Amino acid sequence: MNTPSIEILESVETPIGLLCLRRRELLSRPGTMVTEVTLEHEFLMSSYNTASEAALARLGIEWHGGQNLAILVGGLGLGYTAQAALDCSQAGRVGVIEFLPEVISWLSRDLIPLAGRLLNEPRFSVKQDDFFRYLGAPAENRYDIILVDIDHSPDENLDSENLDFYTAAGLLQVRGHLEEKGVLAVWSSAPNESFVSSLYEVFSEVKTERVEWHNELIDEDQCDLVFLARR
Repeated sequence: MNTPSIEILESVETPIGLLCLRRRELLSRPGTMVTEVTLEHEFLMSSYNTASEAALARLGIEWHGGQNLAILVGGLGLGYTAQAALDCSQAGRVGVIEFLPEVISWLSRDLIPLAGRLLNEPRFSVKQDDFFRYLGAPAENRYDIILVDIDHSPDENLDSENLDFYTAAGLLQVRGHLEEKGVLAVWSSAPNESFVSSLYEVFSEVKTERVEWHNELIDEDQCDLVFLARR
């Protein structure tokens, strides 16, 4: 039996732990290569299952309903949320804020599958900053849509400093970065009634969308959530 190949593209210590970018062959699908990210040896994301990342962008844009939209994405990751936003005809410009310079370097060094498409897209930009701190400061620019795909869920954070974002006080600051009728869309792997309550305190309209998909790797139906709120 052949051993599936695996290549560690980069393993680096970051302020939030050991971050690893790897490319490996799927044991269940010989010849199929995927790019994956782990943090502290725990799975974070994959290029194989990207349905809910794309749905985050699509749902936010559809609910807004406008054209030539200014879109801000929190977290670059492997780029699938940003690319899904760019694939929508309503997108005017898509800016990404990524906390880790190492992740941005994966893009610039063409280590992730979407690097070529993103880097050749004139509507796309990325900068290094603390996304949550950026939203907690007075607004430099206002956006039609803010898409957030950073933490696993509102109460399962990659960094404890992210917690304030999910409170009514934090969301009030986020609201100031949105244009009138602007939309906030937040990805989550699990429901969270406390976060929904905080959204209702701050925004005029709130809804939760289920994103159901089939994980072929483990032959299991899974469900993620997108929390949506309109200013």
